[in-house]
Amino acid sequence: MRALLLRLSATAVAVLAVLGLAAAPANAAPPDDIRAALDRVPGLTVVAENPAPAGYRFFVLTFRQFADHRNPGAGAFEQRLTLLHRDVRAPMVMYTSGYNVSLTPNRSEPTQLVNGNQLSMEYRYFTPSRPAPPDWSGQLTIWQAATDQHRIATAFKSIYQANWLATGGSKGGMTATYFRRFYPGDVHGTIPYVAPNDVLDPIDNYNRFLSRVGTDPSCRAALRAIQRDALVRRDELGALAAKEAAEKGYTFTTLGSLDKSLEIAVIDSYWAFWQYRKQADCASIPAPGAPAEVLYEYYDTTESLVTYADQELERYVPYYYQAAVQLGSGESYESYLRDLLRYPGTNQPWTFVPKSVPRKHFDYLAMPDIDFWVRTQSDRMLFVYGENDPWGAEAFHPSRHDSYRYTVPGGNHGARIAQLPPDQAAEATVTVRRWAGVDPAATRVESAPADAPVTFDADPIMLTRPRL
Repeated sequence: MRALLLRLSATAVAVLAVLGLAAAPANAAPPDDIRAALDRVPGLTVVAENPAPAGYRFFVLTFRQFADHRNPGAGAFEQRLTLLHRDVRAPMVMYTSGYNVSLTPNRSEPTQLVNGNQLSMEYRYFTPSRPAPPDWSGQLTIWQAATDQHRIATAFKSIYQANWLATGGSKGGMTATYFRRFYPGDVHGTIPYVAPNDVLDPIDNYNRFLSRVGTDPSCRAALRAIQRDALVRRDELGALAAKEAAEKGYTFTTLGSLDKSLEIAVIDSYWAFWQYRKQADCASIPAPGAPAEVLYEYYDTTESLVTYADQELERYVPYYYQAAVQLGSGESYESYLRDLLRYPGTNQPWTFVPKSVPRKHFDYLAMPDIDFWVRTQSDRMLFVYGENDPWGAEAFHPSRHDSYRYTVPGGNHGARIAQLPPDQAAEATVTVRRWAGVDPAATRVESAPADAPVTFDADPIMLTRPRL
């Protein structure tokens, strides 16, 4: 019996040492590291350990998920994750862009603020995280994705037992919000960035916002003027677009033609300007009549005229599908261009989904359910928006239960806490740290080492997402 107790005691010490919760005896063998702990998580596979800045370890992982959480017999798939590990005793930040996961180590803003670990997940149906064969209608829903996140969090809490936060930008901010609605107890706080909230599609406020955005009416007029100029000269620009498409091997089967892609890109350019750029960039808008090459270059940096090629669309099809069936989408700001349009009314989600994907009726209950929960029952949620970002035209309104919403003056779709006025930034920072269980009054967060990649402390908010 004594020998058995000694063996059990040694095992317990070794496990605690793996998790960083206890030191192994001085004469003991070196404890297993985080890699060994990951290998013991059911359903988790360590695909690779890639280079990371000093003080961190970076893993590429897959986690086995049910294709349909309501019907486990429907099969499974491997969901791709990454883990930026610092210390099992530090907070964990669960991040998603709502699209593909980045395979480069980086720290989202909340991860920087709490000096934590970061577990990043790829959204289901973004390849390679897709069941085979796919069943779009039953498997690609906000509840299924939230349940993916719940199962991942549950599995990793066997290792990381400090406070957890959830975050993401744009569609990732939406994803973090939906996760919290369906599994409110999984994390201690949620920080969604620039998260759209299209409650009643198609009853929208986007076009009203776009007609008034910014403080300079001449900027809005210049954007509309260059759109009209581009559509009048679509043959000139079309020739340049055809040349680029040929060089890149682009095709336009989903939309039907390069001309249609060009027209929708021109329509979207007004929205894209305010989403990604600043009012100070108004000075860079070409005047009508500028050389075709100058005009084309402007669109290349604002809304590429070949952005809706099949090869560019392929990555985003799961997003467009969800926009068409649950998320909703922004209005197409095009009425003032109607006399020049060949394809009016086609700038909507189903246009960008290949015909091979089955159509489905829109679920008008999904977003009102989320909105109602956020307004009335949510707690410990902190939303950040940009004043000039069109997606903020329909924003979330959190409850008063330790929840907040901030807007960056003049900000766009890259709005962050650090861009808020100093007093608001300090207030939001204290809140995030408090939720994470670290010193809210801390004045400094450990910065990335000098030899860290440039992208390490770049907030990985998806800034190249589609306009819809």
